[in-house]
Amino acid sequence: MNAPIDVSFFARNAKPLTSYRPYWAKRFGTAPFLPMSRTEMEQLGWDSCDIVLVTGDAYVDHPSFGMAVIGRVLEAQGFRVGIIAQPDWQSAEPFKALGKPNLFWGVTAGNMDSMINRYTADRKIRSDDAYTPGDVGGKRPDRAAIVYSQRCREAYKDVPIVLGGIEGSLRRIAHYDYWSDKVRRSIVVDAKCDLLLYGNAERALVEVAHRIAAREPIERITDVRGTAFVRRPGDPTAEGWIELDSTEVDMPGHVEDHINPYQTTSEQAQAQGQSCSKEEGAAAPAADPQVKPITIHRPQGTQGVAKLPRERTVIRLPSYEQVRSDAVLYAHANRVLHLETNPGNARALVQAHGEGTTARDVWINPPPIPLTTAEMDYVFDLPYARGPHPAYADEHGRHDGATKIPAWEMIRFSVNIMRGCFGGCTFCSITEHEGRIIQSRSEDSIIREVEEMRDKVVGFTGVVSDLGGPTANMYRLGCRNPEIEAACRKPSCVYPGICQNLTTNHDPLIRIYRRARALKGIKKVLIGSGLRYDLAVKSPEYVKELVQHHVGGYLKIAPEHTENGPLSKMMKPGIGSYDRFKTMFEKYSEEAGKKQFLIPYFIAAHPGTSDEDMMNLALWLKKNGFRADQVQTFYPSPMATATAMYHTNLNPLKGVHRDERGEKVDIVRGEKRRRLHKAFLRYHDPNNWPLLREALKTMGRADLIGNGKHHLIPTFQPVTDGGYQSARKKNSTPGGAVAKGTGASPAGKAPVKGRILTQHTGLPPRAGVKGKR
Repeated sequence: MNAPIDVSFFARNAKPLTSYRPYWAKRFGTAPFLPMSRTEMEQLGWDSCDIVLVTGDAYVDHPSFGMAVIGRVLEAQGFRVGIIAQPDWQSAEPFKALGKPNLFWGVTAGNMDSMINRYTADRKIRSDDAYTPGDVGGKRPDRAAIVYSQRCREAYKDVPIVLGGIEGSLRRIAHYDYWSDKVRRSIVVDAKCDLLLYGNAERALVEVAHRIAAREPIERITDVRGTAFVRRPGDPTAEGWIELDSTEVDMPGHVEDHINPYQTTSEQAQAQGQSCSKEEGAAAPAADPQVKPITIHRPQGTQGVAKLPRERTVIRLPSYEQVRSDAVLYAHANRVLHLETNPGNARALVQAHGEGTTARDVWINPPPIPLTTAEMDYVFDLPYARGPHPAYADEHGRHDGATKIPAWEMIRFSVNIMRGCFGGCTFCSITEHEGRIIQSRSEDSIIREVEEMRDKVVGFTGVVSDLGGPTANMYRLGCRNPEIEAACRKPSCVYPGICQNLTTNHDPLIRIYRRARALKGIKKVLIGSGLRYDLAVKSPEYVKELVQHHVGGYLKIAPEHTENGPLSKMMKPGIGSYDRFKTMFEKYSEEAGKKQFLIPYFIAAHPGTSDEDMMNLALWLKKNGFRADQVQTFYPSPMATATAMYHTNLNPLKGVHRDERGEKVDIVRGEKRRRLHKAFLRYHDPNNWPLLREALKTMGRADLIGNGKHHLIPTFQPVTDGGYQSARKKNSTPGGAVAKGTGASPAGKAPVKGRILTQHTGLPPRAGVKGKR
């Protein structure tokens, strides 16, 4: 069965990307690479750029890099697009390299949030940057979207600034900032951009570009979905909107439920979790012959309370000043934001910033309409060079030596087949950015890209490293009913269980796998994206196909934890789903005569995780023979629900209350406790044993200290240097003597502040590969 994406509610409400009349500059044709210098512009016959894109990543002309997609989409619409990649932000001069843009600046921090890119979960500076030639760190500023916007304004004051990318997308309202440990204003205010495009922004960007090209002032472009902007009090463009206070959507506090007068007594009782049925033991009141029952007739043609028109309703969130100082209101605002994320029913949001003469509203329009399959094909079929810009090549014209860009190397031989995720994991920002409506490409488009990669990409050996996306197996999955899909307000389609309206048919994915590996010159097709195993077990044929043909020895999946406490705060399934998938994985691996392994990922220090939870996870790891090489510590990314938990100690998933009914969440703060939770994940590392012994004794579990197989850690303590060298990554803290210039400290001494190198992601070592101690 094909996905309902092509016939969904959403496709009826959007102008197709291919329906715009091309801009006059289309006559210049297609550039082999979008120009990064005046010389390249002259070679193309350009005297100026219509749009200049500024990005914190190196320019790789590949559809996995957001700026390349945006650039090629705009080029296909007829605009002359130049790129300024990783400019020196110390002055405005590097931003003038391509001259003054005729229409607008397009600014992004890059494929990653600049703060997450530069700092570890422990707020230590990273030494590397996978999106920079040579893996060199420090090539982009902190809060790059703000800094780049400021420099663009300095370079050419009167050119509009359109901000986009994941950094802007996740900061569109007032948000908790982990690195400064405070609530910051919307990035629209701090960057002083004219317009913010959030999410995958092709649809909004194409419309905005053509309207600016038609000389429409950007301050009047306030009706495009997927945009955010500032409105001053009394702005005439706000006329005709009905404002609804957010507390009318979701009240933060004790609320008495309003009884629907059109319900029967039994229906009212049932709604309150009670019963008035004699069969269920409810006591019936004595009949009074003088009392006549009242019959309420529903007015003809009405369905209850009159509804406001959603397309002209805006919800006012608590102001920046309120959420900054009130944790309950912050959690409430975060909850309402996540309720208004379905393009089919989301309403506009507004949040006040400033008071008096500085007062202004940040206005956030509803999310963009997802792309249809035809539009996805249009975007991915554009003439990408599928490699880094020649400016990054070494003296031999190659990109695989000192100038190698690790992020490109990772996706060099992979194909993105879909977008979006309906998992709704609270610690993840994919849903907030890409949405939960799956946008899939057609089979033919995917196969064409595999063939193009085979024929054109230097170094291809016949192995496709991935056919995936945010998840490996959500391709063409979606709601069975378009009307239900458009009306749904659930944050997840798979938690607490898989929705009965969700299709779980993996047949389209199986067909793609078979077509791809049958192509001439293709030796192997691997699946590198994370697998949603609770969906996979619904299709045993898919699991068999995957395990027997598309696993390269290891398959990564993410149970994240084993205990229900943290799993309920993550909105992840119980460990039983993992066990069912593991049984199928091992069965099909044995049938194929292959020795293959599952690599489960786990998170330490997630909100809602107790020390006992981590201890039980460590016991599970030891029982199952897992020794994590790197561990993932919870990283509070902006706007995520788990970040709201971290900041407020409240659970927005259960409703926000000021009284005792509000669920409090155990938060892992402080370096010592975070180190303890990480140590439980690496229970086998002798460096962690002293900390674990102390903790186990405090917890009353000294019985887990001993030298038997049933003990977690031994009683003896070998001599260690306190360091750890990852088997796979250079970005870790070496032990013993330290090479000059590494920035790490000698053994036994505290590391230099801000220079400790850590690594907490990746796969465990393969057989025969050992890390240095």
